[in-house]
Amino acid sequence: MSAEPLVVVLIGPGGVGKGTIARRLVERDHHLWLSRSWTTRTRRSHEDGTEYHFVDRATFENAIKEGLFLEWADFHGNLYGTPQPSAPADDDVLLEIEVQGAEQVSRANPDAVVFLILPPSMRQLEARLRTRGDAEEHVALRLSSTPQELAKGHELATYVVLNDDVERASDEILSILEELRQQRRTSPKGPGNG
Repeated sequence: MSAEPLVVVLIGPGGVGKGTIARRLVERDHHLWLSRSWTTRTRRSHEDGTEYHFVDRATFENAIKEGLFLEWADFHGNLYGTPQPSAPADDDVLLEIEVQGAEQVSRANPDAVVFLILPPSMRQLEARLRTRGDAEEHVALRLSSTPQELAKGHELATYVVLNDDVERASDEILSILEELRQQRRTSPKGPGNG
């Protein structure tokens, strides 16, 4: 691909389908490398352990002290962080992170491409959260923070994508990425060259 790799960021409220879309993108685009985030939250019953690098708080805090994270945030009492990327050569980096983390990534890398993933409706978002098996208090906490996450997400977003269908949303993102890659190949300065 030869141009400087893109940093692609997926953000959106919990339950919007960021993880599902991220997995679908890397299945379909062999030039995307998904960074595996760390978290101190408990693994959900339906998770197989590959979704995050699950660690205890002390391990996470030591990693912070050692400067291992590109970004990290305390979100609803759990720590989440993205390790410094170690993508294969010529691969673009895909991050699936919280809005707080996206702010840090955007400050460090103004050319990062941020996709805000939206739910079809708040009712569907609530239904998705409930089917994940989270405790009722956690669902309520997530829903209460959604308006602030969406407001901040709109400020940060380069693109906004509705996740009414995983395949359609993935197609839209992949189409945008191909356009951006084409621009990088033909423009000496790449994204943000205007």
